[in-house]
Amino acid sequence: MSSRDLTFHHPVAFWLGCAAVIAGVLAHLPMLAMAAPMHYRLAGMPMDTLMLTGMALVPLGVLLAAYGLMPRMEQMRRTAHPDRGAVSFHVADHVPLNREHWKLVGVLTIALAVDVMKPATIGFAMPGMAAEYGISGSTAGFLALSALTGTVVGSLAWGRLGDLFGRRAAILLSALMFMGTAICGAMPAFGGNLVMCFMMGAAAGGMLPITFTLMAETIPTRHRGWLLVALGGVGTSAGYLLASGAATLFESSYSWRSLWLLNLPTGALIVLLNRYIPESPRFLALSGLEDQARAVLRRFSGDAASIEATPPDPSAAPPLAARIGMRQLLRGRHAAITSGLLTCAVAWGLANFGFLLWLPANLVKLGVDAQASAALLARSAILALPGIAVVVWGYQRWSSIRTLVLFIALTAASLLLFFAIGALHLRSPALTTTATVLLLLSISGVIATLIPYAAEIYPVHLRSTGAGLIAGGSKLGGILGAVVGVLGLFDHFMLSALLIALPMAIAAWMLARRGIETRGHALETIQQALAE
Repeated sequence: MSSRDLTFHHPVAFWLGCAAVIAGVLAHLPMLAMAAPMHYRLAGMPMDTLMLTGMALVPLGVLLAAYGLMPRMEQMRRTAHPDRGAVSFHVADHVPLNREHWKLVGVLTIALAVDVMKPATIGFAMPGMAAEYGISGSTAGFLALSALTGTVVGSLAWGRLGDLFGRRAAILLSALMFMGTAICGAMPAFGGNLVMCFMMGAAAGGMLPITFTLMAETIPTRHRGWLLVALGGVGTSAGYLLASGAATLFESSYSWRSLWLLNLPTGALIVLLNRYIPESPRFLALSGLEDQARAVLRRFSGDAASIEATPPDPSAAPPLAARIGMRQLLRGRHAAITSGLLTCAVAWGLANFGFLLWLPANLVKLGVDAQASAALLARSAILALPGIAVVVWGYQRWSSIRTLVLFIALTAASLLLFFAIGALHLRSPALTTTATVLLLLSISGVIATLIPYAAEIYPVHLRSTGAGLIAGGSKLGGILGAVVGVLGLFDHFMLSALLIALPMAIAAWMLARRGIETRGHALETIQQALAE
């Protein structure tokens, strides 16, 4: 790599891998095209030689491109010897936002929107898939379970990869996985779709924490908080909009399979935008690539003369042995914060993927008819939308940790309000609307601040690992929500509300006691405070 232009560690391998993935996907299209007169129905058809060749090319291409993204061994060995001059981030942390920052924000927003779009597509593809394969709705529901399981695995695995091989490498690897899973659009068997859904979920779960990590390590301190929260809000909304828009435009004419085939161009878009995705300067400095780190800092600060070497800081560059494990996440002050964040993440998954999914049916049990229930939820969602601006303002202008704790506490309070409505047999439309608005607003506020806070609170060598752990916890809560939902827990409206409110309240208490303020503080200053 040039110190002036960070590209790839093994560029030939990376681009050959991309070509193999694209060729593997395209090899599935001839058979799909031949099925056009049958509205692209392929269920039960045998795979021809070209398709089998394509299936072999996709994993081969992903592995080859992954090797192209991996640092060279001599670079990895250098990280064990932190006896070099460190890189100062003071200038880059205090410059105003410029064109380079906005380019990065734009590209990462696109990446996050594509990331959210992938799992959201499942809901639109499931009815057509169930009809073509002749399976029940509950069997088709295994797609969602497979994807959710993949997001848990991906969050943990990609988080670790981001700390070992770099944030940029992890993002591009996710994009390659998106491209490869496009072959799901030509799968004759339902089992193949389950495997591809798991892989797509792994890529989606992995990209989420890495984008926040890269943003946190590159944006100036003054603007870091609100941009992290806004990235999550805008990226998530755009992702759902893309999924619904794609289903509207393509599914009726080209069947549900077209939604999977979109994985190829959307994943390729992220790869083509790679020149606007720099490696984290903090990761580069920690890996012994000081020249590349200063080049990235100059790109974003525009003041090369002020970016100088500083004396070595042992705390900023721990020895290799300290970086290998995740035990530091559960040591010292990080232990209480990690426990609080993880408890909140799992409880949030239970609330979002469990309680909210069963809420329409439970509202009917409270005396609200089905049509009025749908209208109440839609009205509540609209009323909760302006609350995102409150979340952004609070995180940026008031306090990051207090904003997070506030919305966790509000989530617990809204669940307890539903418990009270059921226990006291209250039948007030205004009270039910208030509880629903409060729940939707607070749940949105929690997830909007949870991952950004995790991306700020951990040291450089464990930052994406920590963010991945918390993101994986939220998806694990979703899996638990699906399991306990099947077991019938959410049929017991009051009990489910109470059981989710308790861990939420505990998480709020833990973080209120042991959480640390990140608003307006440089990432290195945060770590120094945690080390005291």
